[in-house]
Order: sequence, then structure tokens, then C-alpha cells
Amino acid sequence: MILFNLVVWAFLISGSFFSIVGGVGIIRLPEFYSRLHGGGVTDTLGAGLIIVGLLIHGVGGLFFETDVSVVGQLLTAIKLLMILFFLLITSPASCHALAKSALTQGLKPVLEINTIDKAQNDATEQ
Repeated sequence: MILFNLVVWAFLISGSFFSIVGGVGIIRLPEFYSRLHGGGVTDTLGAGLIIVGLLIHGVGGLFFETDVSVVGQLLTAIKLLMILFFLLITSPASCHALAKSALTQGLKPVLEINTIDKAQNDATEQ
């Protein structure tokens, strides 16, 4: 039972950690595409790990507790699996759509090559 709780807490804490890191990444990263990447990846990973932790906790109640409604636990597990499935599909697709529309509208990613070229152009203009 203690090992089971440790596994559940490991998933919940790691998912929370990734969600917080994603929030900090959205604030701290310098440009649109890196912010989008930081937010999208950690959104999927953080929320996914939290949902997996909740799923393990819910299904584990069937094995470790005697007065648990089996139908209620299975219904909860099915709902969590559906949420996880839709999260794993929609989050990367929405990030891709945002990045593609930004690129189509002319927002260029800031690359090191662009930074070096700009610095060389600035040096030659002076």
C-alpha cells in the first residue's frame, strides 16, 4: 500500500512540476515559437502525468479497499482515459495549428543565424 501511494504521488508531483515549469517557460522564454513549444509540451506532459496518477489512484482503490463501488471506480477510470486520450490528441494539434498560422502570417522564428546576420549587418552599416 505504501509503494502504491508513492507511485501515485510520484506521478502527481512530477506532473505538477512539469506544469509549473511550463508556466515559467511561457513567461521566461524569449519568442513566440519557443514559448509555444514550452507551453505545449509541458501542458501535455504535466496534465498527462497528473491524469495517469489519478487513474492509478482510482483503479488501485478496487484492489486495496473493500467498500468501494466497482461501477463508480470503473466509470471514473473510463472518463479519465477519455480525457487523457483527447488531451494527447488536441494539445499537440493546437500547438501545431498555432505555429503554422503564425508562420503563414509572416512571424519568422528567431534563429541564431538570423541573430548573427543581423549583428554582421549592423557592424557593416556603422
